[in-house]
Amino acid sequence: MRKLFTSESVTEGHPDKLCDYISDSVLDSFLAKDKNARVACETVAGKGEIILTGEISSTAEGIDVEQIVRDTIKEIGYDNAETDIDYRTCKVHVNLTKQSPDIALGVDKSLEQKEGEDIISEGAGDQGLMFGFACNETESYMPLPIYLAHKLARRLTEVRKSGELSYLRPDGKVQVTIEYEEEKPIRIDTIVVSTQHNSDVELETLKADIMERVIDKIVPVELLDNKTKYYINPTGRFVIGGPLGDSGLTGRKIIVDTYGGYARHGGGAFSGKDSTKVDRSAAYMARFLAKNIVANGYANKCEIQLSYAIGVAKPVSIYVDTFGTGTISEDKLVEKIYEKFDLTPRGIINYLQLQKPIFKKTTNYGHFGKKDLPWEKIIKF
Repeated sequence: MRKLFTSESVTEGHPDKLCDYISDSVLDSFLAKDKNARVACETVAGKGEIILTGEISSTAEGIDVEQIVRDTIKEIGYDNAETDIDYRTCKVHVNLTKQSPDIALGVDKSLEQKEGEDIISEGAGDQGLMFGFACNETESYMPLPIYLAHKLARRLTEVRKSGELSYLRPDGKVQVTIEYEEEKPIRIDTIVVSTQHNSDVELETLKADIMERVIDKIVPVELLDNKTKYYINPTGRFVIGGPLGDSGLTGRKIIVDTYGGYARHGGGAFSGKDSTKVDRSAAYMARFLAKNIVANGYANKCEIQLSYAIGVAKPVSIYVDTFGTGTISEDKLVEKIYEKFDLTPRGIINYLQLQKPIFKKTTNYGHFGKKDLPWEKIIKF
């Protein structure tokens, strides 16, 4: 049986990703001075304006949040209020308070500790369920549609920042549709690229450049055929972009952040949250577990769910699904996970070293599949 599956990625200048990047930049700045900082930072971007809200509890001093915002916008490349946003002139509103004492009650000391159990861990910072996924479709153990979409989106940014295509602006989106036969990817059916640009470039020039310098540089030729469809800036014009073209919000690109819709998502966003928030840390751990199940030959495809209750350290449940591809039973895999790993918030934080300021590296082009992140390492499992 043949079927089509599509995944999307966006560039760092997409208004939602701009907000994610600001939130993670604030998080990293606090973690660099206080590894125990509690951060839940949300960003909103609109016409000429950035708003930060949320809760931060930290001993760190001398952190200029407004300057972090402006530096981040500049780093992305936004410097024109007439087409997107200007880091020099935009308004920045900061409304950050301390973590709610009601939440801190459960996080500072877990329910297990309060009831006298011999366990050293904070409680989970919220209830929730998190998914991790891996498959053997690519070298990064990511599904092929999101793998290629991220590579194309990253390439768009590279040719802009290097000056190779100097007329490009920061906002952009990519979509890749893969045709599968009997669960195996066999060809690319469709590629969609929409990229912001200066007003003086001709559409045909842009199409030719994107084809030659982005798509042809990234996409394996053996996946293309004479039926592959290409849509490059299909509206014909994309000059107004960023927060001027559309408002932005932290956490609105969670499917881009994970598996492109190929696997399930628990619903919690990542960016701007320290790792006592299991929305982030447990999703990273679930990916680590799923990837190592596949990398160690226990399955060709694996999805893991972890669930938590606020204030409780140990997960409420662990679920493993190998989609009929497992070489050992799913019950046995759950046993191996329980035996080998401490899945309390503190156990995950320590194992994956999540108190370091590493989160800006995760924001763009997916939180998974990057070799230099601790939850992507492969171990003997």
